[in-house]
Amino acid sequence: MTKKDILTPVGITVGFAMVMFGIMANAGFGGITSFIQASSIIIVLGGLVAAILVNFNVSEVKLTFRVTKEAFKESEMNLRELITLFVTLSERARREGLLALEAELEEVEDPFIKKGILLAVDGIEPEVINDIMKAEIVAVEERHQRGRAIIEKAGEYAPAWGMIGTLIGLVLMLQSLSNPEALGPQMAVALLTTFYGTLLANLVFTPLAGKLENKTYREIFIKQVIIEGVIGVQSGQNPKILEEKLSAFLSEEDKKVVEEEQQEDSLGETANEA
Repeated sequence: MTKKDILTPVGITVGFAMVMFGIMANAGFGGITSFIQASSIIIVLGGLVAAILVNFNVSEVKLTFRVTKEAFKESEMNLRELITLFVTLSERARREGLLALEAELEEVEDPFIKKGILLAVDGIEPEVINDIMKAEIVAVEERHQRGRAIIEKAGEYAPAWGMIGTLIGLVLMLQSLSNPEALGPQMAVALLTTFYGTLLANLVFTPLAGKLENKTYREIFIKQVIIEGVIGVQSGQNPKILEEKLSAFLSEEDKKVVEEEQQEDSLGETANEA
């Protein structure tokens, strides 16, 4: 299950708002129009698209749109829920056998978990399960990297095309030194293209690529925990031992939450016995 990651759009919106505020604070509301230059926008965006089309193929461009959507989504899976799931699966497997886990999978939505448990139910050796699931992790990382590559390149190309626009504006300005009235618009083209390119690179493309890279690391980390859980269930580890093993992946904050929950459960059991 996923939900919207509001930090991405909020961050971009706040960034643009701060730029607008900086303009309005010094030039008033009317000053915003002086920062809108159609020719500069065309140079930066047109050049950026052209460079992307030269650098990448059609399949990679299509993949980028799908990968970019992930920057605006947030996975609801957390490690505490994951550990609880595998402890439950381990308890049932020890009590009723691995074949009984197929019924549990009806409530599991993550396909990676399902694949691992089904491999375990089929009696595949732990080493083979580990190899198969790690191969999928490598494939996921590769797909994410390919999809992220265009955004990273856009972050590199945007300032460069801004500089190209600046050079165009400067050449035109030098050719019009005898006409003072033309110097203003040409200087605007020269400066605004650099402004647009730098703004897009540092507020949109580079941060988006960074967000996607962080999400990839997080997804790979979660998948590694899943592999440990699947192998623990398949090998018949004691649920308590499996829980302790998987808890090593928790952050210090999550560990404190788990300890508090265990203390509450212990107090509740004591009260019931009394």
